[in-house]
Amino acid sequence: MNPLLRAIGGLAALFLLLALVGFVLPGQYRIERTVVVQASDEKVFAYVADLRNWPAWAVLFERDPALKQVYSAQTAGVGATISWQSETQGNGLVEVTFYDPPKRMEYRLHFPDFGMTSRGDFTVKPAAGRGFEVRWGDEGDIARNPVHRWMGLFMDRLVGPDFEAGLAKLKQVVEKTP
Repeated sequence: MNPLLRAIGGLAALFLLLALVGFVLPGQYRIERTVVVQASDEKVFAYVADLRNWPAWAVLFERDPALKQVYSAQTAGVGATISWQSETQGNGLVEVTFYDPPKRMEYRLHFPDFGMTSRGDFTVKPAAGRGFEVRWGDEGDIARNPVHRWMGLFMDRLVGPDFEAGLAKLKQVVEKTP
């Protein structure tokens, strides 16, 4: 048999195997990070719950200074939204779906360019010792697309560092603000 045909056949078999494995990979992902902030729960919650405060700490806004933001009239509470357009970071929308100050906020995150929607949340609770622990989580359904399911395996490694950097900056901003 021709070596070129064997190579093409081998690549086709590998592609088929990867696609089949992709169908049995998990169809969901969850990313979660925490930080302890030395400030009151009300102060901490104000920075995560009011969408106008996100550019002060969220990594997305730091990466693209030209990012265009549009806020709804209400920037905190159920129904509050922020949308953005960015040539380097893509377009997106966050909508607050649950609001229980100063303990918990949930949101829906949508990236229309990728057809992806996820659910995120912030929880603020007393930390062991003093201060308050902020937990930031995000989870989503990857559907039946085998390529997306392969990507789902790496979501924590891809997005987790952004969560860590954002929470570190949140801690810094909140603790320095009187």
